[in-house]
Amino acid sequence: MDTDSLRLFVMAAERLNISAAGRELGLAPAVSSARLAKLERELGVELLHRSTRKVSLSLEGAEFLPYAREILAQAEAARAALGGGGGAQVRGTLRFAAPSSFAQLHIMPLLPAFHARHPDLTLDMRLSDKPFDAIEGSFDLALRSAPLADSSLKGRKLGDDVRVLCATPEHLKTHGTPATPQGLAGRPFIAWATREPRELIDSRGDRFVLRPDAMQCRTIVDDGAAQRAATLAGAGLSINSLWSVAHDLRAGRLVRVLPDWRLNDRSALWLVYPRSNVLTPKTRIFIDFLVEKLGGLPNSDWSAPDAQGPA
Repeated sequence: MDTDSLRLFVMAAERLNISAAGRELGLAPAVSSARLAKLERELGVELLHRSTRKVSLSLEGAEFLPYAREILAQAEAARAALGGGGGAQVRGTLRFAAPSSFAQLHIMPLLPAFHARHPDLTLDMRLSDKPFDAIEGSFDLALRSAPLADSSLKGRKLGDDVRVLCATPEHLKTHGTPATPQGLAGRPFIAWATREPRELIDSRGDRFVLRPDAMQCRTIVDDGAAQRAATLAGAGLSINSLWSVAHDLRAGRLVRVLPDWRLNDRSALWLVYPRSNVLTPKTRIFIDFLVEKLGGLPNSDWSAPDAQGPA
């Protein structure tokens, strides 16, 4: 089983197009088909279903795909250990997942600089503010904004994810500015989808449980960018990550409400990858790039001790 055939299979499975995968590898369509057929004979299964109109992944092909990716990753890491695969020579595709709201604000503007450094590396990005499974999705790398307790993951901390209460000056002028957490009761509030109670903590360590059911929750969202937009529109108070609203706070479009308080969930931004994976050169390169560019993200003027990251 040679790695060239495995690479062709992985690319064909991702694109559902054997000819297109072959062209990227400099192979004629007939050669690509012959190589895949030989691989299937070696394995004794049909990896890809072919018809005159489309290509689809077989059940066996779907089960084999993550193993094929792992073999290629191991081979890439082995070459790097022997001095091959240096930064400028790294090529291929990096599958990366991240929260959509964070990526739009902080990662997308960096793409030209990254591609200028590494023109042979393609970023295949999956962006969503909904929870995702880094292992099930076969991602090389993922950005998570949460406390990590998943022992199947390894990672590097990008920064704290401090979450604060804020609203527009106009909203506060109309509804008044609460002086204590107890003053939040009955206020218009842009709630998160679960509407579960969340604990707030202040700089002295005092705590208060914020209960959305005690507030006016006429707007409920599951997307960070939409939550920020609704807050800027004056729909109510909301809790936002500081990295999301720092520029709005500096510009005066938003105001910190109860500035001594923040959400007490010890969340942090982690760049994570499956523990079973070797840290390939392409993954290390992107991690180092993001840490270089985003390691100084806006943070609060006080913070709790660092959250415990993945071992």
